[in-house]
Amino acid sequence: MPSRRPDPASSDGSADPPRWRRRKDARPQEIVAAAMEVFAERGFAAARLEEVAARAGVSKGTLYLYFPSKDELFKAVIRTAILPNLQQAEALAATAGSRCFPLLEQLLRMVAHLIGTTRMAIIPRLVIAEAGNFPELAAFYHREVIRRGFGVLAALLRKGIESGEFRPVAIDPGVRLIVAPLLMSAVWRTSFDGIDGEPPQDVAALVEVHIDNLRRVLLRDAGEGAA
Repeated sequence: MPSRRPDPASSDGSADPPRWRRRKDARPQEIVAAAMEVFAERGFAAARLEEVAARAGVSKGTLYLYFPSKDELFKAVIRTAILPNLQQAEALAATAGSRCFPLLEQLLRMVAHLIGTTRMAIIPRLVIAEAGNFPELAAFYHREVIRRGFGVLAALLRKGIESGEFRPVAIDPGVRLIVAPLLMSAVWRTSFDGIDGEPPQDVAALVEVHIDNLRRVLLRDAGEGAA
């Protein structure tokens, strides 16, 4: 009798797992990706979990196995879209050299790229729009994103001031003014691009102007910083 060919799924682990197992493992990511699309189109309040499940190719019951409420699903979207980039920013700040402004430039360009090229830009607008009706979600976003992001920038400003690289500035207002053009870009891109023929916003160009202005304001020796 011919020998029986071994089942790849029952091998010692070198073969790919069965298709159904890969599908099951991928479901949370598929659901979160579908939720991002639905939230972007409908807003949080009007989004329906039935539509998210349909786009993800799962039943509503399966969706609830992973995400027990729409609130938890929205939090998962924030964690997936924003927190890895925030963690990267924190890691860069933790390993930065003695000069602070080059790192500030790098962080601003990184955020501008995300705003200009990904769906991430929709999240701040959704949170702002829904904050009054869903204060718990606004509080979650404040804790998980705003507070941590502001903390990175505040530490960077403080370090630059203490080293003499930066002129003395008020830390909290300084952080908010650094963030303001980026927030405006995210809201503008997801609200007005294409309206009445409005061309897409050039986020990269905007952030370069912002960086140039910050260079003039922050650096004690702006000529040296621009070199």
